Amino acid sequence: MEPLTEASAPGCAPTCGSHAHTLIDRHLRRLGHLRPQVLHDRDPEDLHQLRVCLRRLRTVLDQFAPALVLPSGIGPRPIAAVARRTGRTRDLDVLQARLRDDLLPQLPDDERRRLREALDRLGEVRRRAFADLHKALERPAFHRQLQQLGRWLEEPAFTPLGEQPLAPWLVDWRLALLADLFLQPGWWADDPAAPRLHDLRKRLKGVRYGLEHLEAWSTPPLQAWVLELREAQDHLGALQDLAVLRRCLGRAPVRWRWSRSPALAALLQHEEGLHWGRWQQQAAGLSDAAGRARVQQLVLET
Repeated sequence: MEPLTEASAPGCAPTCGSHAHTLIDRHLRRLGHLRPQVLHDRDPEDLHQLRVCLRRLRTVLDQFAPALVLPSGIGPRPIAAVARRTGRTRDLDVLQARLRDDLLPQLPDDERRRLREALDRLGEVRRRAFADLHKALERPAFHRQLQQLGRWLEEPAFTPLGEQPLAPWLVDWRLALLADLFLQPGWWADDPAAPRLHDLRKRLKGVRYGLEHLEAWSTPPLQAWVLELREAQDHLGALQDLAVLRRCLGRAPVRWRWSRSPALAALLQHEEGLHWGRWQQQAAGLSDAAGRARVQQLVLET
């Protein structure tokens, strides 16, 4: 994460609202820097960073909503709508890189030839997805959202909670993030392709982003727990990437025939088993009675 500005540093006793203001300003500035780079479409990393920036901005708006008085129509939903548009193109970027750089060299000649043909078709799908994303980023409604948010930053308005010093409310902000985390059905999923695992991954990401927004006031043990959360999220992300890969290859225009690709199928099966085993092990440590008690204690420490 970028360093906190002076206004939000712990020694300056920020309010709940002023800290949210600092975070929104940071993410909005970064969004303004990344958007033209993504529209030029020269480096896939730009799109990845834009997607993360949109998600972090959405998280701030949702996380600190009780402290903010925002203009009508400004909130996490419009930002999330554009973030979803980035997902299709980003998924295809990851998929193509994975197939081309990691899996293709490990295949026999006949499967390698068919996979190169599939990559050409996926390139066309990616071009269409990016055209849709380009329209979303250029849409006047999205520009108006960002402009309204920029004007609010110049003259921010806060609720009574937003005027309160942040420090005495840190535990409450943390508890709000973690409220139903361990009640998510994904913790009990018994299939690596279960959709509820993807839902849990998104929930873990939101918790992590929210806690990172309060990182300057977190104890080292809590910061270490956030790193554990990120590792768990990474394993779920790898499982999701595998699901997306299989889904994209199975659809038009590729329509991959797995019966003719035993080597690729075996590689994917092995990787899925690896991440699934690691996720199950880590999930047990995070969500059992001891794991839940540990994080409950951590969030109470200031």
